[in-house]
Amino acid sequence: METLHTRYGPVPIEGKADRHPDGTPSAAYVDAPVAFETSLGRLTPQHTIDDRRRLHKPPVTFFQNGQVRSLPLENRTVVETPAGPLPAELVTFHENGAVARVFPLNGKLSGYWTEADEGRLAETLRLRTPLGPLAGKFVAVAFDPEGRLRSLTLWPDTELPVPTPAGNAPVRLGLSFHPGGALRSVEPARPLEVQTPVGPVWAYDPDAVGISGDDNSLAFDAAGRICRVATVRTAITGRGPDGGRLEAAPLVRESICGDGDHELTPLVLEFDAEAVTVRHGPGRPEAVWPLAATAFAARPFVSAFAVSFAPKQCSM
Repeated sequence: METLHTRYGPVPIEGKADRHPDGTPSAAYVDAPVAFETSLGRLTPQHTIDDRRRLHKPPVTFFQNGQVRSLPLENRTVVETPAGPLPAELVTFHENGAVARVFPLNGKLSGYWTEADEGRLAETLRLRTPLGPLAGKFVAVAFDPEGRLRSLTLWPDTELPVPTPAGNAPVRLGLSFHPGGALRSVEPARPLEVQTPVGPVWAYDPDAVGISGDDNSLAFDAAGRICRVATVRTAITGRGPDGGRLEAAPLVRESICGDGDHELTPLVLEFDAEAVTVRHGPGRPEAVWPLAATAFAARPFVSAFAVSFAPKQCSM
């Protein structure tokens, strides 16, 4: 057993520590009980492997300034956060020491322990949010470096009714907030009609990935105006000042499962004060149309109704 000297005191570790280019530690496996004094109180890093959920011992990681970055915990511990008390098996921190994310569960998924197994351990938690109290099952709760609630990541089977600037919406996967507390984005659980600068659009992305709740399909600026929407049910047309016709719609492509079925790629519209930017997915913009000089119309994307909205689950 070696000893790693840190700002939290000597830490017994297994093997050698990984290091930043300047020689300061970047990651290490803790090998015996030790306490870290953090902004959330005294926390004990995971140093044992105890059951099939934890057949893997994750490392503690550090920023270059010595501040702990990621801290898997030996036991589930209730920590006091700006959103209220939360049970935690993993916590991460910003470089200034403030809490970044709290993960109520941190089991290692494997052939012996599935996401469904882990999800059955998730409990309903009640949080303080800028929208008022919200209760649900959360994969992670995220904060910015100043301690303000940044986002909520939901378990796949969780829906929350959320008041948005576009009306009440059933939300899945995640939602996020601006620093001032205004709602920044949500992931609609079902197609939701919203009013945009180019007309009514049905907001929904069937393939949205809930890795984190930071960025979602329906986004608002700090004043509550829609600034981004992803849709698989709406196409838009426009006629420019020169009479030219503009068109944009979701894409229908062959399923990646290769079974002859088809799936949809959402049309993503991003708005600012002067223009709408058109793209499909996270790639480069495909077009930028001026709002003031273009007459827009939105219509149902008929092809969408022949394609299942359910994400494909490819079999091996």
